[in-house]
Amino acid sequence: MADFFHPELLRDKVAIVTGGGSGIGWQIARGLGEAGARVTIVSRTPEKLERAAAELRERGIDANWKELDVRDPDRVEAVFDEVTEEVGIPDVLVNNAGGTFPKRAEELTDNGWRTVTEISVHGTFWCTRAFGRRLIEAERPGKIVNVTYSAERSTPGIVHMGAGRAAVNHLTRSLAVEWAQFGIQVNALGPQYFSSGAADMYGTEIEEFLISKTPAARTATDDEIAGWGVILAGPMSDYVTGAVIPLDGGNHVGVGMNYRGSQLLANLATEEKG
Repeated sequence: MADFFHPELLRDKVAIVTGGGSGIGWQIARGLGEAGARVTIVSRTPEKLERAAAELRERGIDANWKELDVRDPDRVEAVFDEVTEEVGIPDVLVNNAGGTFPKRAEELTDNGWRTVTEISVHGTFWCTRAFGRRLIEAERPGKIVNVTYSAERSTPGIVHMGAGRAAVNHLTRSLAVEWAQFGIQVNALGPQYFSSGAADMYGTEIEEFLISKTPAARTATDDEIAGWGVILAGPMSDYVTGAVIPLDGGNHVGVGMNYRGSQLLANLATEEKG
């Protein structure tokens, strides 16, 4: 990361990263922190957050953590108040909190659907609203990065996640227009699969299959994930808003998912995790 961005590019910027305890959220938090931002990571699991924040601090990053279930709008407001009081009004919000599990649509329970879509859609909006309110009131510009994926393609086996992410993409574009007058850029980053997460999420067989359908024939690296987070949070994107960046090695224009892929995803589901 240091090879790509000046270590003080985001100096004095305050960033909140939801779902920052692991995976894509942690990598983006790392990138923002290495570029000089003061980072607060949030999620529902204090133990994971404490460990993740400690790992960030070991890298010389100014990092803190807050327990937060993004589905709770009152708690969202409280956390944004706490961060504002402790380190200042947030300049950057990364909406990464989410989750899914493979399940055939006809077997998906009400609770399974509700859990995934409430985190993706409701949680993203509650955090975005809390962030926007504070910046607009203070007459300050800001950056929102929604972690999603290119939802133009079908998502067999994970329709609940696909529906939620499609909603987030629309939210991204709509707020980009509505909040441009306030100097708030709203963009989305769509990593399809990344090096330290694909196998853990899908297993080796499905990871190999997904890579075989990706023109670049590989996953995104951790630094590519972190780097695009910095680009969308930094001054390089001041004239970019409403974009959904498909960080997918060309998957969105390639062959993509087919019937065999949907079967592999569905077969992973042995029990309802929602």
